[in-house]
Amino acid sequence: MLLLLLGIVVVHVAALVLLFVSTIVSAWAVNPNSSSDLWTNCTTLNGVSRCDPADTGVWIQAVQALMILSIIFSFLSLFLFFCQLFTLQKGGRFFLTGAFQIFASLFVMSGAIIYTVMNSEWVHESESYGFSYILAWVAFPLAFISGLIYVILRKRE
Repeated sequence: MLLLLLGIVVVHVAALVLLFVSTIVSAWAVNPNSSSDLWTNCTTLNGVSRCDPADTGVWIQAVQALMILSIIFSFLSLFLFFCQLFTLQKGGRFFLTGAFQIFASLFVMSGAIIYTVMNSEWVHESESYGFSYILAWVAFPLAFISGLIYVILRKRE
């Protein structure tokens, strides 16, 4: 049982780290001379870097909010797991923990979908998706799977 708990915590922390990195790091759209993320657009011309704030459009603010909500819900889910681990009765399920983690996965999925759909209006065609965008999509199934495991998991002696 201890190995199972350790494994689920490792998957949960991995998803939380991926969510944090994908939200903060500037690489949602990249090309050799520029990179864009949810917060800034950086360009490099003749060795000089210049970063401007991201567009203030409604859709980018929605993506920012959804990614921040996914981090908050994933962190709360981890906190609730440790609280429930010591307070839940034997045989009880971690429903609240699982629900928060599933919400976190749905938030990151929604944010990535909005970014994918609206990306063509904001980012130049020469840019491709960066690793932060890919990490957001990798965090989605990790968070969803850990949420399902929490819902299925029963507390034992």
